[in-house]
Parts: sequence; structure tokens; C-alpha cells
Amino acid sequence: MRYSQVRKLSSRKFKRLTGVKRKTFQVMVRIVKAQEKLKKKPGRPNNLTVGNQILLTLQYWREYRTYYHISNDSNIHESNVCRTVKKIENILIKSGKFNLPGKKILLDSSINEDLILMDVMESPIERPKKHQKIFYSGKQKEHTLKTQVVFGLKTNKIICLSHSKGKTHDFKLFKKSDVKFHKLLKVIADKGYQGIAKIHKLSETPLKKPRGGKLTKFQKKYNRELNRLRIAVEHINRRLKIFKILSDRYRNRHHRFGLRTNLIAGIYNYELAA
Repeated sequence: MRYSQVRKLSSRKFKRLTGVKRKTFQVMVRIVKAQEKLKKKPGRPNNLTVGNQILLTLQYWREYRTYYHISNDSNIHESNVCRTVKKIENILIKSGKFNLPGKKILLDSSINEDLILMDVMESPIERPKKHQKIFYSGKQKEHTLKTQVVFGLKTNKIICLSHSKGKTHDFKLFKKSDVKFHKLLKVIADKGYQGIAKIHKLSETPLKKPRGGKLTKFQKKYNRELNRLRIAVEHINRRLKIFKILSDRYRNRHHRFGLRTNLIAGIYNYELAA
């Protein structure tokens, strides 16, 4: 569909089709147009308008069809689709409009958060030709890329993301990410973060059943209460995976995976504040 057709849709259908609100889309258009004006040498004009270029990029994220299929719908060459997607992504991330707060804010005593949630989201990838073991996730039983999501419960915003290969343990990814918290911030994570209490005292993880034993009723109740709070970060993972580029098998080279994940997370944060 062309933007001239999409703009006539209701707000609800527009969101369902593109994955973003109409106001967010309009902000994207203004950002790209402003960047186009700054070019000293505009070069050969694009066959697609700015609105259609952004729509094409969002549809690529949202549906994750191949460049070939999208090129047939847009009547342009598939290499042009690839260049357009990368161009729009680069412009949006460099604009700073959709940047995440970053991990440094977690050390600030004036942060507007009192409870931080952490979880790891996994995105399947095609089986690599080389170094398959470092991408194999024993939990998912397939080759994956991991994304650690640090989320503030009070503002419902994603604070920062960290990435690693599928074999990396959740706790190892946490230590590798070098995320540190202010001493008054309470942190809740899942069982994959056992041992975090040694690094940050105000942290809690579900209690694991002892080998050959059982959890007491009090311990089970404690785990349920903790999971009621922790479920919020699972909802965030679901909202990010509305874009199938993060939930379907990732076919692209991995070096742009972090950029795309951060950009989608930044758009989610922006729509909360808008």
C-alpha cells in the first residue's frame, strides 16, 4: 500500500498496519525531510516519496517480508529497497529523537524510578555457517541472539538494552553489559540472574527448588508475588516483538540487529510520552 492510501485509515488500523501511531509517523516524516534538505548534493531523486520510504521501512520491520517481495509491491528494485531501509534507519537513529535514556541514568540518585525489572529476550536466527556453538541457546533449542531489557516499572520505559550471542548465560550478559544501579534502586530479575544479590544488595530473584527437595508454601507465595511484578517486562518484550523482525527468524547480518532493536525500543518509549 502507498502512503496516500494508508493515511486514510483509522488510527487503530494505521497502528495495526505500521506498528506505530500516526503522530509518530508524522514525526518521522519531518525528521527525514529535514535531513534531506541538509544534503549539499541531493543526487538522483528517489522514486518514492519520504512518506512511502518510511512506510516501506516500517512494513519491513512489521511484516519482515523479503526485499524481493516488497520490491514487487513498490515497483522498485530490491537493492533500492535495501538502501532505503538502511537510509531511513540511519537518519532516525542519528536524529536522537528515539534514543533510549542509557545505563548511566541508573546511577543517578534523582532517577524517577524505584523498581527496575530485567529480562532477556531471544530472537531466533538462521543457523550460522561458522561458530554455530556460540549462537546455540540451550533454552530455546535453536540459534539465537539475546537482548537484555532493563525496564523501569514506574515510567513503563525501557532504559537500556544489551546484546549477545545465544550461548551467553543471562547473568554473564548482565556482567558483560556493565549495567550498575544506584544503591537505593530495587531490582527484580528472573532465575537466570541468580547471584545478582552479591553485586547489588537490593535485588531479588525467584527462589529455585533445591535438588531433590521442594519449596515451602511461603517460598511459593514469595515467587508468585515476585512474578506478578516481573510480568511487566514480559509485556514489554511482547510489544517489541510486534515487529516480526525481532520475533521471526532473523535473516540479516547481525551488525545491524542492535541498531534496529534500540530504534524499535526508542519508538516504544517515544509513544509513551507522546
